[in-house]
Amino acid sequence: MEIIVLEDTKEFISYAPKEEIKAQDRRPFDLLVIVNPVLKKKSNRTALFFEGCLSVDGYRAVVERYLDVEVKGLDQYGQPIKVDASGWQARILQHECDHLEGTLYVDKMMPRTFRTVENLDLPLAVGCPKLGARKISS
Repeated sequence: MEIIVLEDTKEFISYAPKEEIKAQDRRPFDLLVIVNPVLKKKSNRTALFFEGCLSVDGYRAVVERYLDVEVKGLDQYGQPIKVDASGWQARILQHECDHLEGTLYVDKMMPRTFRTVENLDLPLAVGCPKLGARKISS
C-alpha cells in the first residue's frame, strides 16, 4: 500500500511573495490523503519553478513539472477519489508521487540551479531557462 498526504493552507501560502503565488498558480486546498495514487498528465503544459523537500532540507533547485494532472486512488475511508489538479497543486502531487518511486526532486532538478534557501534570490546561471510556465511549441 502506498499513501501520499498533502495540503497547502492559506497561512502557509501567505509567507510567499504575492507575485510568486500568482506566477505559481498557487491556491489553498484542504488535507488530501490518497491511497495507492495513480498519476496521469492531463496536458503537455509545463512550468519551471524552484522546488524543495524536507528530505533535502535547506536547499532548492529548479524542476520542470506538468501544469495539469489527474490522480486517482482511494481516500482515507477507502472510497474512490479523483483529483484534477493544476498549477502548484499539480506540482505537489507529482512531487509526492515521485517519492513513492524513490525519486527526489534532486533527481529531476536542473543541476546548475541547485542552491541553499539563503541564496534563492541570486540570479540563475547563464544558459538556464526562465522560471514560469513554458510555451508549448507546435
